[in-house]
Formats: sequence, C-alpha cells, structure tokens
Amino acid sequence: MSYELEVKNLNAWFGTVCALRGISLQATANTVTALIGPSGCGKSTFIRCLNRLHEEVPGARVEGEVLLEGENIYAPGTDAVAVRRKIGMVFQKPNPFPSLSIFDNVAAGLRLAGIKRRSILAETVERSLRHSALWEEVKDKLRAPGTSLSGGQQQRLCIARALAVSPPILLMDEPTSALDPVSTAKIEELLVELKKEVTMIVVTHNMQQAARISDRTAFFLLGEIIEADETAHLFTNPRDRRTEQYITGRFG
Repeated sequence: MSYELEVKNLNAWFGTVCALRGISLQATANTVTALIGPSGCGKSTFIRCLNRLHEEVPGARVEGEVLLEGENIYAPGTDAVAVRRKIGMVFQKPNPFPSLSIFDNVAAGLRLAGIKRRSILAETVERSLRHSALWEEVKDKLRAPGTSLSGGQQQRLCIARALAVSPPILLMDEPTSALDPVSTAKIEELLVELKKEVTMIVVTHNMQQAARISDRTAFFLLGEIIEADETAHLFTNPRDRRTEQYITGRFG
C-alpha cells in the first residue's frame, strides 16, 4: 500500500529532553487520523515535526523520516517553506492575521508563492472559503478585518487560508478546543467533508470527537505511540490495557 504520509522511527528532542521516541505512523489519502492522549504526551510536538515547525524552536531537533508521497521532508537540501505549503497547519486558537482583511487572509499564502493575478486570487479565495463552509457568511464583507469574525468563523477562515495553497496534507492541533458547541459541530462537519480533498491528522482531547470524525486513531503516551488502529476497533477493542484505561477515563 502507498501512503500519502508515512512516518518512520521519528525521534524528537528539546535540547537534551527526548519528547518523542520511535514514532511510526501511516496516513492513507483522503482519511482523517486522530491523535489522542493525555496532555504533555507529545501529540502537538509530533504534528509540528510533520511540517518542520519543531526545528524552529531553539535547541530542538528531529531524527527519522517523514515521507510525503514517498519523499523524505527531512532530506538534505529540502526547503522547509516548500514543505509547509504541502503540509498545512491549523492551530488550537484561531489566528487570522490581524492587519489583513478576510480576503487577504485567505490570499496570503498565494501571494507569498508569487501569485498576483487578481482573477486567480479571487477564484481561489472563493473556492477556499466555500470548502471551509464560510463563503455564504462572508461573501458580502470580504474587505472586513479577519478579526471581526466570531471565534468559530475565524477558525474556518484559518482553514480556508491553509486550503488556499492546495496542500495534500492538513494538520490540526485541537482545532475546536477554544470554540463553543455550535461552532465545534460546524468544524466537525467540515472535517468530514474536507477529507474528500485532503488527508488530515487531527490532535484532539475529545474522545467523542475522535470517534465522530476519524478513520484511524493513534494513542500517544509519554512520547510514544502505544497503539494505532481503525477508530472503531481501537475504541471498542483496544489491544493495550493502557489504551483501554485512557479511553474509559481511568487516567488522563
């Protein structure tokens, strides 16, 4: 089987502290993989390794391979900025660029890539906002500041911004943890729809959310993957006792 993204024996450090040990994980195209586990177990560090954000931390380093469509993103000479165009990221708290309009927030990555034709920008912005289920809510106020939107709308704007450069992979670090239940439901519906277009890896603390949105789930504990399986199987018949204890709420 060929994987859209494949991680092989990944290790990560903050200085002398080893945060991830021997992580291997595969994601097939057009699926959602949920990462679960208690706080501080390495989930966020892991996804930051997947688009080379981890190395931006002073003293941080990574060993191992992250293969995007068979090519190692850590191979010598690989441009980290180019990697991030292919592996997008949506963070826990919505972070629209405060000085930019809704339109310019979505177009920012395109402009950085050298795309300046107004017709291409307008077409891509509309498509990205439609894909993020935001177009109907903002189409008449594209010049308003991105920060004028509600929290849930801002998060969908950030998803649209990530989608605008057409990444095959989209990483999400607890994308609904700062949102109300109504906004959370909209984001979850969006994720299920978006996997037709992109492959997603989503960090979540919410067991029910992982069960609702993901095809596969990986359970992290103390910097290691304890178990990864199809979501339905992992939640109903986990192989490892620690997985069972976590998903039934006995710790975490």
